[in-house]
Amino acid sequence: MSGRALLMWDEAVTKYDFGAGHPMDPVRLALTMGLVRAYGLDRAVDVVAGRPAGDSTLRLVHREDYVAAVRSASANPRDADQAYGLGTMDDPAFAGMHEVSATIAGQSVGAAEAVWRGEAPHAVNFAGGLHHAMPGSASGFCIYNDASLAIARLLELGAERVAYVDVDVHHGDGVQAAFWDDPRVLTISLHEHPRMLFPGTGWPEETGGPGAGEGSAVNVALPAGTGDEGWLRAFHAVVPELLADFRPQVLVTQHGADTHFEDPLAHLAVSLDAQRLVQDACHSLAHEYVDGGRWVALGGGGYAVVDVVPRSWTHLVGIAAHAPLDPESVIPSSWRDEVYARTRQLGPGRMTDGRTPAWRPWEDGYDPADRLDQAVLATRRAVFPLRGLLA
Repeated sequence: MSGRALLMWDEAVTKYDFGAGHPMDPVRLALTMGLVRAYGLDRAVDVVAGRPAGDSTLRLVHREDYVAAVRSASANPRDADQAYGLGTMDDPAFAGMHEVSATIAGQSVGAAEAVWRGEAPHAVNFAGGLHHAMPGSASGFCIYNDASLAIARLLELGAERVAYVDVDVHHGDGVQAAFWDDPRVLTISLHEHPRMLFPGTGWPEETGGPGAGEGSAVNVALPAGTGDEGWLRAFHAVVPELLADFRPQVLVTQHGADTHFEDPLAHLAVSLDAQRLVQDACHSLAHEYVDGGRWVALGGGGYAVVDVVPRSWTHLVGIAAHAPLDPESVIPSSWRDEVYARTRQLGPGRMTDGRTPAWRPWEDGYDPADRLDQAVLATRRAVFPLRGLLA
C-alpha cells in the first residue's frame, strides 16, 4: 500500500452551482482547494481526478427513471420534473447538472475503490458528502448520493463490513435509507435534533430495518445550541465503542462543516477547533479499528463559505495526508488575496477559532437532567443492546 493519501479533485466540481443566492455556493470548493495549495498540501497527497460515475454505477443506489429525469433536467432545466425533487427551491435545475453531479459521485467512488484496493490508505473528496439524495429523488441540495454510491461500490467489490460516520449538522438520511436493511453497513449520524432542522429524521429510535437490519442505524439527535464540549462528548460516547465492536473493513466519514457557530442554516455552536479534533479522531479510529486503516473522508454541508468551510476541509486534507496543520499558523496571504478577488470579503487570518475544546468522557458518568446526556443515553439505550453492547 502506498503511504500517500489521495485527494480527489477536478475543477469541474465547481460547476455544481444552483445559482446566485443559493446557500450551496461552489466558491467554497474553489477556496478550499486554493487553501490546500497555499499550504502545499497538494504536494503531500496524490491529486487525482476520478472518472464520472456512469449509469451502471449510479444505478447501484439510484433508480433508472430518476437518473433519466436528472439527465432530462440537465439538458432542459425549465422542464425539470418536480416529482423527482428537481427544479425546486432547494434543488433548482441547471444546465449540466447531471454531468457535474456524476463527476462528484465518481470522485467518491474512485476514492473508495483506491482505498479498498490498497492503492492508498486514505482518500478525501471534500466536494462529496451529498448525503440527502434518495434513490428516486433529489433532496437538500443533493442530486446524486456519492456517499451511498461509494459504500455500494465497496460492497460490490467484496467488502462485508463498512462503517459510515456522519457529523454534518443535518441527518444523513439518504445514506441511512440506502442501507436500512443491510447489516453489512453501519451508519452513525450525529446531527441537530430533527424537531429543529431539515430533514426531520434521525431520531434515536431509527435503528435499522426489522430483522437483519436492526442495530445497523445509529442516530444521535443533539439539542440546539450544543457546543464543543457536548459535541465531542457525544461523539466519543458513541462512535469509538461501536467501531470497536463492528470492526469495519473500511471507514467512510462525512464532515459537513455546518455544525459551526457561524453557519447560517443551523443552530449548533461548534468551533473549527472541535471539528478538527473530530477529523483527527476519525483518522485515529481508522488506524485502530479498520483493516489497513482504510479511510474515505468526504465533505458535505457548510454555508459559511469563506470563514469556515475552506479551513475545516483543509485541516481534513492535512490530517489524511499525515501532515496536520498547526492551528495557530498564519494563513498565507496569497490565499487571502484569492478570497478577496473571488468574494470581496476578507478571509480569516489563522487556522483556528482560538478554542481549546475539552470534554468529559462518558465513562466518568452522566447527568440524567442534562439535555446532551439525555440525547446520548437515548441513542445508547435504543441501539447498543441490539448490538450486544451495554447501554
